[in-house]
Amino acid sequence: MKDSMRADRTEFPPPLRLGLSQFKPRKADVAGNLQRMRDLIQKEGKDHDLMVFPEASLTGYFLEGGIAEAAVAVEEVAEGLGRPGEDGPDLVLGFFERWRRGVYNSVAYLEAGESGFRPVHVHRKMFQPTYGIFEEARFADPGTDLSAFDCRFGRLGLLVCEEMWHSLSPAVLALDGAELIVVVSASPARDFTQGTGRPRNILRWDALAQGAALEHGVFVAVCQLVGSEGGKVFPGGSVVTGPDGAFLGRAPLLEEALVSVALDGTAIDRARFETPLLADLRQMLPHLKRALDLAGSRVPRVEKGEGEGGEGWREERIRPTSLSGRGPRQIPAHSPRPDDLTPLDLDLDLVRRTLVRFIEEEVRRRRGFDGVVLGVSGGVDSAVALYLAVEALGPEGVTGFRLPYSTSSQESLEHAALVLEATGVRYETIDMDPAVDAYIQTVDPDLSDQRRGNLAARLRSVTLFDQSAKMGRLPLGTGNKSERLLGYFTWHADDAPPINPLGDLFKIQVWALARHLGIPEVIVEKPASADLVRGIHDEDELGFSYHKADPILYWLLRGYRPGELTQVGFDGTAVDAVWKRLSSTHWKRELPTVAVVSSTAIGEFYLRPVDY
Repeated sequence: MKDSMRADRTEFPPPLRLGLSQFKPRKADVAGNLQRMRDLIQKEGKDHDLMVFPEASLTGYFLEGGIAEAAVAVEEVAEGLGRPGEDGPDLVLGFFERWRRGVYNSVAYLEAGESGFRPVHVHRKMFQPTYGIFEEARFADPGTDLSAFDCRFGRLGLLVCEEMWHSLSPAVLALDGAELIVVVSASPARDFTQGTGRPRNILRWDALAQGAALEHGVFVAVCQLVGSEGGKVFPGGSVVTGPDGAFLGRAPLLEEALVSVALDGTAIDRARFETPLLADLRQMLPHLKRALDLAGSRVPRVEKGEGEGGEGWREERIRPTSLSGRGPRQIPAHSPRPDDLTPLDLDLDLVRRTLVRFIEEEVRRRRGFDGVVLGVSGGVDSAVALYLAVEALGPEGVTGFRLPYSTSSQESLEHAALVLEATGVRYETIDMDPAVDAYIQTVDPDLSDQRRGNLAARLRSVTLFDQSAKMGRLPLGTGNKSERLLGYFTWHADDAPPINPLGDLFKIQVWALARHLGIPEVIVEKPASADLVRGIHDEDELGFSYHKADPILYWLLRGYRPGELTQVGFDGTAVDAVWKRLSSTHWKRELPTVAVVSSTAIGEFYLRPVDY
């Protein structure tokens, strides 16, 4: 039994045996997830003093309005975990908590005893991300307290996800005596920067853990959720950092894992002797508190005093509306450049692994299908989707369809057969001429080429959905991000399939991934074409190439305005054309607009994620 992580002059206690369980919960299945935790604790608990499960580990993270249905009291969690068994570990566990008629994103410390687990400390998340893909503050209440606490292994502090991104949070816990800060997190993968091997947000987590550990001389453990929830992929990458900043343990990406690390409390003394930053912080804390109170005040600071001549003087701050100088405007060194495509470069192997895991999770684990159907056109997008699906589900889990119409080129049919046969999947060819022509001849023989193309696209979608129903398989989408942003697709046709692995990849990124996957160059190199009107390519209809449009789209989505891009050298005509398409096609990227006439409108008030 360990009384403390700290060592005195006469006793050197054994290290704390910490286990981080990189856990993949079943969505909203509290009882099932508790059972899986019990099984893991029974199997691995005897080798650990403390086991940690990530944020929202009882339910999954993205619950939207379902949070209120899935939230439980901490006493229910303790009861549901049952008896820990002889020498069972203490637990840290993230969950949605029902407490005092509120619902919170919480993390609890539970002590193991002969009769069961006993709650020792509950921390309720204070910083709730409500931006981008996050809407936490809309569905959960914020916590208001932050403190360290004592357990049988020493003094600990608990944080939930974004709280770690605010440097004050770990500082408060360290000042309050915490020697181990445990962070539970559910951080979806974002930005697969080339050459790093990990998503950019996970790299940031590494820096946060290392920085807090070094600054305060503490151990920091970050336990991440793993799995896929409605398209958001949790990559894992849990990590433990020592008080000297060294990484002591790291979990793999994209899979469940248990990382075991021994934490030697005497390392804290050595780290703080070498770098006594926490002592310096504690000494200056009274002065910093005054400065913090002042900085948090909305009233501009005004100082008064006595000048040499006895005259009062007054200093007022001059507050410009933004950071600016007085010289002529210059282009910053790190501004967007028209000829620089490197910001769109990806860690292609990590992207491949992530998309493969996404398909596998969404098709079989989340939705319960044994495979997918997809249309294979002979173009690069459907070829990439096909290769990813085969890697995720095996050739037996994928059925391809060639769906030619009279305007389709023979080359498209040949290229589709090339990749279908290369992957070994079963495929069929269904001629769309009878269905399309029957409508035209019966309803409108003078149909324009554009309407004819859209009609063919929609009937292809109808065919795929019918074949999916026949085979009990899920339709797989193939549209890329560039087409979606530009509105260059047939509504309720190309965008109809329920899952799409390519929808967040720009076209030039799809080309790069295609080469990485080994898709034949004859498909990758040919001009992009929807193949709806004979002899017409995407560039003919759009008025610009994807190589020109994708960097513009990238920077527009990063917050740059069209005028700023033109100022740094982008083609003004292309910028205007891309901006116009982007701004005028938002409706094509949303579900049908429904008139709201009640306080329970679906998608407005009644909110549940697709995988709830």
